[in-house]
Amino acid sequence: MSDPEAKFGRDPHVLLRVIAKFLIPLIALFAFYVQFHGDYGPGGGFQAGVILAASVILYALIFGLTEAKKAFPPRLIRYGMTLGVVLYGGTGVVNFILGGEFLNYSNLASDPAAGQHYGILAVELGVLITVTTVMIAIFYAFGSRQPETSNEDW
Repeated sequence: MSDPEAKFGRDPHVLLRVIAKFLIPLIALFAFYVQFHGDYGPGGGFQAGVILAASVILYALIFGLTEAKKAFPPRLIRYGMTLGVVLYGGTGVVNFILGGEFLNYSNLASDPAAGQHYGILAVELGVLITVTTVMIAIFYAFGSRQPETSNEDW
């Protein structure tokens, strides 16, 4: 019984896939922790975006680029890049229209402190969406250039 196929069935990478299915949601959860903790300590949209993109990239590395593109289609990634930039810039524009300075969020609520908080949340969310989708788009661009590796080549 030294044959790996006899031990693990048809998929010799079953352990790797099981561990990845356990880790990917935890990595994504940590990304959201970093995102929402960014108001009170180190972290924020950029760091959380890279961590969240890492969870998607891990998914692609384990399950294949084709499966990742089914779960996270390139069209959705392009929309995400656009949405993130519009959310970031739009927050400043809305505040500018309300009579404030471009990225001074005091006018977004009746209480200036609350307005600052809302503005930071919106901008950081825009950064999270942009960074996540750009990192995934870069991975898709580089990953698409390589031929798929078969299980026999591992």
